[in-house]
Amino acid sequence: MNMLRKGDTIGIISPSWVADKNDYEKYARGIEKLGLQVKFGKNIYKNTYGYIASEKERADDLNEMLYDENVKMIFFGGGYGSVDILPYIDYKKIKESPKFFLSYSDGTSILNSVYSQTGITTYYGQTPGIYGDIGEYDKEQFVSHFIMGNAINYASNSEWNTITKGRCRGRLVGGYLVNFVLSLGNRFFPYQLDKDYILFIEESEKFQSVQAVGAYLTCIGQSRLMERVTGMLFGHYSDDACPLLFEVLERFGKAYSIPIAYCDDFGHGDNHAIFPIGRDAILDTGNHTLSFL
Repeated sequence: MNMLRKGDTIGIISPSWVADKNDYEKYARGIEKLGLQVKFGKNIYKNTYGYIASEKERADDLNEMLYDENVKMIFFGGGYGSVDILPYIDYKKIKESPKFFLSYSDGTSILNSVYSQTGITTYYGQTPGIYGDIGEYDKEQFVSHFIMGNAINYASNSEWNTITKGRCRGRLVGGYLVNFVLSLGNRFFPYQLDKDYILFIEESEKFQSVQAVGAYLTCIGQSRLMERVTGMLFGHYSDDACPLLFEVLERFGKAYSIPIAYCDDFGHGDNHAIFPIGRDAILDTGNHTLSFL
C-alpha cells in the first residue's frame, strides 16, 4: 500500500458504539490538521437497537469505505459490538484494493479478522478520539507508520519493565485482551499453527481486575495458538505500578517459557503506540526493543 499523502481521505466509521456528532467533528478537525480529509460513515450516529446501529448499517459503512477509491484508510474506535459485523465484511474487496485499517480496543475483533482473512496488515493502537487534542508521541506514531513509512524500530515513550527475559521472533497479533481471547474460537480469526507469533496485549484496571487478566491469559495459554507464541509485550494497565499484575505476567511467562515485557506505550492510557498486525517482528525484553521486519 502507498503511504498517505496530503489530501488523501480517511474514512471514519463506528462499528462499536453510537458516535457523538460534536465530538467526531472535533476529531475530524484534528485529523485535517495533518493535511488529510475526512469522510464519515452515513450510519455512525444511528442507534437502531437503542444503543448501536444494526449489523447491516455498521457493515454497510465499512464496505462503503472499501468501495470508495478516494478513501485510503478506514479508522474507528472502541466500545462493544464490532464482532457483530465480521460475517458481512467484503474481505474479497480488501484483498483486491487494500486500505489501511486503524483502530484499538473493541476494534481488535475486526483488525485481527481482516488480517487473517486477507493477509493484509492492519494497525492497532489509536482511536479517532485522540485527535481532538493529540499529543506529540501519538502524532509521531501516525506519521511514521502511515505518512513517512519509516516505522522500523519501535519508538517507546515509557519505561519498560522486563518480566521474563529473552529474545524472540514472530508475527504480531493481539490488541485488547478480552476481545483477543474471544477471537481465539472465532472462524474469522483462523490463526496458522505453522507460524510463530508475538503477542501485544493491553488491558486496563478500568475494565478488568488483575484476577480477570490472569483468567484471560490462562485462556490464551490453553488455546492452540499458545503452541506458536514466542513472546509478549503487555501494555498500559494502570497509572500506578501494579506488582500483582507483574506477578501474574511472570507466572505466565515462566509457565510457557516465553519472554515478556510491560510498558505504558499503548492501551487505554496516555500513549497510543501503533502495532502492525501481521508484520514479523523481533522482541528483546531484556534490552527493551521491538523491531518491525
